[in-house]
Amino acid sequence: MDRLTSWERRTSVALLAIGTGFLLSWAIPVLVPDLSPAAHKAFWYVQVATWALFTADYLIRVALAPRRLRFLLRNIPSLLVVLLPLLRPLWLLRALLLLQVIAERVQLPLRLRAVVYVTGTALFLCVVGSIAVLDVERDIPDSNIKTIGDALWWSLTTMTTVGYGDRFPVTAEGRLVASGLMIAGIALAGVVTAAIASWFVERFERTAALERRTEAELAQIATELAETRKALAELAHTHGALRDELATLTARLNS
Repeated sequence: MDRLTSWERRTSVALLAIGTGFLLSWAIPVLVPDLSPAAHKAFWYVQVATWALFTADYLIRVALAPRRLRFLLRNIPSLLVVLLPLLRPLWLLRALLLLQVIAERVQLPLRLRAVVYVTGTALFLCVVGSIAVLDVERDIPDSNIKTIGDALWWSLTTMTTVGYGDRFPVTAEGRLVASGLMIAGIALAGVVTAAIASWFVERFERTAALERRTEAELAQIATELAETRKALAELAHTHGALRDELATLTARLNS
């Protein structure tokens, strides 16, 4: 095991905790806007601290990587999490990148990882998108997204491409979040459709293979039965010949 892999395994749980703290320090002030200025400032410091920890983790991984250029090209989301500034329009993108970085460090079986990743990504984007749009829309006079309930409903209808139109963002930042949710919703729908289609194809192939194996076994049994029947016929013929010879011999002895 190389040093990079060892480091990633040792820090996977810590990274998950840091990421959770990063998101909570952003979400709580949005969901509870009546916090004191000191609390808002404290949460801001938590955001900066967690970002600094992510940066330190990334730099250590770069230093431990045996092929640094290859590592940089394969870990662009990690780099973007470090480089993107803490701007409100980029929260959804930062949150999605953070989810991808954490998912890469969590070891799960392949099938379970796909199910968890798709389901988790959908729920994660729905919640984070709701908080992001509420953050930028709530204080706008012409906005119709004023509560977390409104934001969740809007996020759900946007991700599922239903688009009732009863709730919609009016700011450029809110529309940027909406664009991200629409693209993510279509992408996730494609992934789910492909997964379901793959599951059906796999089941059909398994059934077809079972049928082919059964047909081959039946054909083999039929061949063995034919050979057995032939052997029995030959045995009966031999038995008849022996019986005739025995009868002839008996007749000669009696004469």
